[in-house]
Amino acid sequence: MARPVVGAAPRRCAECGGYEYGGAPDCAACRELVDAVVEDEWRSFRSGWDAGEEEDVTLAAMVADEPDRHDWRVVDAALDRLVCSACGDRLSRGPAGCPPCDLAHGFRYAARETDRPGVPPGNEHAVRVNVSVVRRPHVTSANELLVRRLLLPALLVGFLPTTEEAQRLGALVRRSPPAERARRTEEAVEELLRHRRAG
Repeated sequence: MARPVVGAAPRRCAECGGYEYGGAPDCAACRELVDAVVEDEWRSFRSGWDAGEEEDVTLAAMVADEPDRHDWRVVDAALDRLVCSACGDRLSRGPAGCPPCDLAHGFRYAARETDRPGVPPGNEHAVRVNVSVVRRPHVTSANELLVRRLLLPALLVGFLPTTEEAQRLGALVRRSPPAERARRTEEAVEELLRHRRAG
């Protein structure tokens, strides 16, 4: 389950009908794809250490101690393998306000972000933030989660909205009736992609 190729058209999910990745966290198929963004990189990292699954926790602890030396996906996967001493959830994925989880979540942003060839500078950071929000939905607002999850498929194929475009999406969500927010937001993202391709 590799990430989509830069420049590819987003594909529809057979399970939820939205664009792949964008149905997470509610759609199991999309949630699995989002998790694979992180897990695929972890498997590659682990194989570089010639380590097996039984060594995941040891390797994860090493990565968590030096997040600035590793790709963000490796750091996120490492945190998934460690248990929070306070809440018992995966480290950084516990409830908002859990001190060890909040600390680990903050340190995750010291990890490396390398833009893929052919994407605008900052695309990888946008992918990373959106993946983080979608994988930790309980610590963000419903409106932010909606925008981040629906924008994720476009980011994964190399799109990066301008600040103005991102602000317009946020405003659209805030002023849309709750029953129409998802549809209107997805249509706005599709329009941004069409406009970018035509330009």
